Amino acid sequence: MTTKITVSENGPYIVDGEVTLCNAEGEPVRQETKVFLCRCGMSAKKPFCDGAHRREGFVGESVTAPEQ
Repeated sequence: MTTKITVSENGPYIVDGEVTLCNAEGEPVRQETKVFLCRCGMSAKKPFCDGAHRREGFVGESVTAPEQ
């Protein structure tokens, strides 16, 4: 499975695909197939999005990386 990262308009990074999340020591702590990562800096659950961007009025463009 290919992993794809999309920058959503006014919202989080959306990571689709096989994702292994690691702690600060680089040790795997969780595997997911889709995660939403904060890019507004206001989430109380960093690095994950908790919807704070909506409450705070974060503005940012949507971007999709080109297919490889």
